[in-house]
Amino acid sequence: MRSEERAVMRVLSGERLWPPPVWMMRQAGRYLPEYRETRAKQKDFLKFCYDVDLAVEVTLQPIRRFGFDASILFSDIFVVPDALGYPVTFEEGRGPVLEPLSREILGGLNPDRAEAHLSPVMEILQRLRAELPAQTTLLGFCGAPWTVACYSVAGHSTPEQTAARIGAYSDPETFQIWIDMLVEASAAYLIRQLDAGADALQIFDTWAGVLDDAGFERWCVEPTRRIVEKVRAVKPGAKIIGFPKGSIGRLKGFAERTGVTAVGLDWTAPLDLARSVQASLPVQGNLDPMRLVAGGRALDEGVDAVLNGLGGGPLVFNLGHGIVPQTPVAHVEQMVNRVRSAADPV
Repeated sequence: MRSEERAVMRVLSGERLWPPPVWMMRQAGRYLPEYRETRAKQKDFLKFCYDVDLAVEVTLQPIRRFGFDASILFSDIFVVPDALGYPVTFEEGRGPVLEPLSREILGGLNPDRAEAHLSPVMEILQRLRAELPAQTTLLGFCGAPWTVACYSVAGHSTPEQTAARIGAYSDPETFQIWIDMLVEASAAYLIRQLDAGADALQIFDTWAGVLDDAGFERWCVEPTRRIVEKVRAVKPGAKIIGFPKGSIGRLKGFAERTGVTAVGLDWTAPLDLARSVQASLPVQGNLDPMRLVAGGRALDEGVDAVLNGLGGGPLVFNLGHGIVPQTPVAHVEQMVNRVRSAADPV
């Protein structure tokens, strides 16, 4: 099957399909017992991301179990700074920990080492394309520069990323140097993912919603625009989903100025506003992950609301953010069955 014939790719080209294709952000993860069993084989999370056999296995697990229409590379947004030589570790119960941003650290980074360092990721993608069902879209991804950079100011996440916002206000020159490096490295990484077999890409900007208007333009829109431009200079037809979480009121402008193919909607996006965005380009989303935890009637009502609200246009059904570890597997089955058995609202 050709890439453009896969369901998710057809929607990204502007086609309305019923039922809409479905996948989940973080679908390879701790809610699955088989993931937990595989994860136990490698305690170091970054080493786990670079282990070809283990990463391929956990990426395939949700496809085997649920038959999702898309499979997203199992990796992490911090492999890019790690590949540049930025000190990154993962601590149990705390998540990513980076050395606090400084000119000294930036001066010691080496973009030339990134290609070799990330070669296992390319092998993972090649293996996945060979082993996935022919109809399954393979998605690559990266973290948006702002979201990646957020963790490097204080060295970890802070409430509403206050440390990153203060750092960007106080020393925008240093922050810009880091953003520029991430733009270059992320674009090169995404191009290589397409070469390795990815059908389409997603750029995750989890912390875009904490920025004011000027910050959103400088740290979210402009870096994403540059990445899209650099990718398309090499891969003119590249399909790229932008996900600036918490930014529904800015999505139209974000899409117009960045050139992304489609936009991801978080669960807070009002469906009437989401439909106005959908009039211009495909959308992805936006079930509240907590409805998936709750299950039952709350889950059914949430699925139906998304389908009835956005099913009239090009839609990839997804969550409004990543699935959480406490989600029962049976609730994921309920969601998939509800989407695939729903009556066409049109």
